[in-house]
Amino acid sequence: MTNSSLKSLLTLTMVLAVAACGAGDAHEQPAPTTTPASGAPTFAVLDTLLPAVTSADGVATPMREATLSTKLMAAVTEVLVQEGDVVRAGQLLVRLDSRDLSAKSEQVAASVAAAEAMYAQANAHAARMRALFADSAAPKAMLEAAEASLAQAASGLRGAKAAGAELTAVESYAEVRAPFAGRVTQRFVDVGAFAAPGAPLVSVQDASSLRVTAHVAPEQARGLRAGQRVAVSIEGVDASATIEGVVPTMGSLYAVNAIVANRDGSHLAGSAAALQLPTGTHRVLAIPTDALITEGDMVGVVVRVGDTEARRWIRTGVRVGGFVEVTAGLKAGDLVVRRTTGAR
Repeated sequence: MTNSSLKSLLTLTMVLAVAACGAGDAHEQPAPTTTPASGAPTFAVLDTLLPAVTSADGVATPMREATLSTKLMAAVTEVLVQEGDVVRAGQLLVRLDSRDLSAKSEQVAASVAAAEAMYAQANAHAARMRALFADSAAPKAMLEAAEASLAQAASGLRGAKAAGAELTAVESYAEVRAPFAGRVTQRFVDVGAFAAPGAPLVSVQDASSLRVTAHVAPEQARGLRAGQRVAVSIEGVDASATIEGVVPTMGSLYAVNAIVANRDGSHLAGSAAALQLPTGTHRVLAIPTDALITEGDMVGVVVRVGDTEARRWIRTGVRVGGFVEVTAGLKAGDLVVRRTTGAR
């Protein structure tokens, strides 16, 4: 075999080897898998104006929360609720030993009765002295003494009744009741414990409305007003909030307070929240949030092209209402499949 023929054979062998390697690479990196188009509705990616927003972090706290105590020093005789119980306004939660107060109540009732008798007697005597003095049958000094006795008896009666009202008020502290409808979040005492004035007994929380407070810079607070609706995310769940007020706070920051309705209890008190505060508008690509699919930290959509569909991973920005900004992975006019509830 000549040198020329040998070189040709070697060259052909190398070309075949390279071709074989190329075929192997193509097998390892297949084209994206497509599937026939489903019957799900689609949405054409919009190139539109959306409100420019800034995210302000806060915590969703209950609008009403109370830790209940008493002004008595007494033993706990009944605890009628457990942590987690739903209670109505005025429901009895804890009862304290009030036997000493019952004994005092009888004493006060006797004092009131005696004071009423003394007042009646003094009133009758004063009336007689007025009649006698009018007929010139009694000196003025006797009338003045009768009037003084009547005034003293009236004062004594008022004091006895005031003591009775005070005791009634104190007796009411023996029964600790829910100040509003809500849920018991903490139970601090059990039967037999000794309650001291001001010591916590039960905590009740009303989470039917939540307040989200976020601290922002002046430029972020500018233009916000009470009653304005803004978007909020609570532990990743989108909701709507109404601004309650914007007030200056520590340093040069402003506190933005917003109220979130939560009658169904879908949001838990104490959850992390983020207010989406508007700062103007900007042009973006946007798709409805129900078109998103997730796998771990990855976010994607299903794109329909003709009679086929393929999954495509994208990058997203802020969410406004039911729409989300798309920063990479799609172009205007692309058709994305809208997902049904629970689809991934």
